[in-house]
Amino acid sequence: MAEQPLLCFTKLSGQGKAKRMLKRSLAADRIPHAYIFKGPEGVGRKLFGRGFAAAINCRNLQGIAACGVCSSCIKFHSGNHPDFLVITPDGGGIRINQVRKLSRDLTYPPYESAMRVVILEDVHTMRQEAANSLLKTLEEPPENNLLILTAESSQEILATLTSRCQVVPFSRLDDDDTAKILENHGVEPGNAHLLAHLSGGSPGRALALKDTEIVELWKDIVAVLSVRAIDPGSDFSVVLQLAEKMAGLKDHLDHLLGLLKVWLRDLLVVHHAPSLPGETTLQLLKVASPDLKSWSSEQLFAKVQAIDFAERALTRNCNRLLVCEVLLFKLQ
Repeated sequence: MAEQPLLCFTKLSGQGKAKRMLKRSLAADRIPHAYIFKGPEGVGRKLFGRGFAAAINCRNLQGIAACGVCSSCIKFHSGNHPDFLVITPDGGGIRINQVRKLSRDLTYPPYESAMRVVILEDVHTMRQEAANSLLKTLEEPPENNLLILTAESSQEILATLTSRCQVVPFSRLDDDDTAKILENHGVEPGNAHLLAHLSGGSPGRALALKDTEIVELWKDIVAVLSVRAIDPGSDFSVVLQLAEKMAGLKDHLDHLLGLLKVWLRDLLVVHHAPSLPGETTLQLLKVASPDLKSWSSEQLFAKVQAIDFAERALTRNCNRLLVCEVLLFKLQ
């Protein structure tokens, strides 16, 4: 049986600094009781956590790489290892009852491994009471347990949580690495590079875009905005129809807003450095681009800020349709 690539975190794309930090910990056999894998969504934090957990518990470790063939690796590959747990947000974030149950579970020894590994996803979304409960566990960590917290920003986590964990930084991948991952998932090379660029270096986000109609809706929005940039008196009812479609994107509206941001930022690049954009950016702007003279740099900055405001409003559970209507009005 060949080594399973996804069990070997050193073979995952990008994230050189994270790889070096985790390699050093394994090589020195000095594993802290908790990490924070900090970085954007969809760049491999969970995959790295899984690969690192597999290496820690591999029964036939090859240097610092999981062998892929021992009983522990086989269970990791099949997704049913009893000593590898993933706790995902329940609704708006990880809840206090999830943290309390975890704390009870950690008092028992691992079932069969040297170390139990638990990934807690998106801890930056936790409410204060859940974070305080988790802090108690981090202050008195049970033996033979490793907690890996994933977060988009350590600034949104209690400083006391961060101080009790080793922070491992994750960053966005470049377009080429992201495109290669997409091609490995069956995406045609031309579309892979476009999706890689639109995703902002997030393979997870790009793969989510691949199987939705988000890109087509993005093109429709940009086309309408381009027309109204030249002819503000054009039919506004089309804008309202697009806002309704946007609001209907229950789980992917944030991805659509991200696409609009990438597009606007590319327009800003063209404004300030016409010779700088690469092939993918120029391809993107061929798909959809208003008359660049109709929007100043100040207007483009204001449009990006309008998207930021809409993203914050959506996290506060504001009326989705109203948020989308106001946003499209500001993007004209």
